[in-house]
Amino acid sequence: MDPSAANNPELLRFLNEEEQRVMMNEAVAKLTSVCWDKCLTSAPGSKFSPSEYSCLTHCAKRYADMSMVIIRSTQSKK
Repeated sequence: MDPSAANNPELLRFLNEEEQRVMMNEAVAKLTSVCWDKCLTSAPGSKFSPSEYSCLTHCAKRYADMSMVIIRSTQSKK
């Protein structure tokens, strides 16, 4: 990379946004995999059953809550 490009605020902002986008996509993929495997024990029909819906909702919330705890903990150590 050109040394002058490393100081370009626009480029740095773009790279930061792209990194955040990649991290979000990875988190969604992980969340989907974990909660899907945990909450759906058989082939899904055209709709989730009430228990599947409830499980998926709670699983996603717990995953998001724990992700925020980890992020805050990591940021506070910097």
